[in-house]
Amino acid sequence: MPATTLKLSTQLKKRVTCIAEQRGKSPHAFMLEAIEEQTALAEKRAEFVAAALAPRKNFERTGQAYDFDDVRRYILARY
Repeated sequence: MPATTLKLSTQLKKRVTCIAEQRGKSPHAFMLEAIEEQTALAEKRAEFVAAALAPRKNFERTGQAYDFDDVRRYILARY
């Protein structure tokens, strides 16, 4: 694996070391876990935004849309 250097302030390094020790991990393992979690979260957020914007792109392409009241009546009629 290629190495990456992180420059942490003294205060942050102390905080990371303290929390890592409390969790029984090395600071390195703690930082890897934190980077992995934040990367996964950012990827999920990007997928969510893309999924939310897809209908808008479809509307811009087709100009087709449904009136809210019609959709509401349709949904309520199904239950």
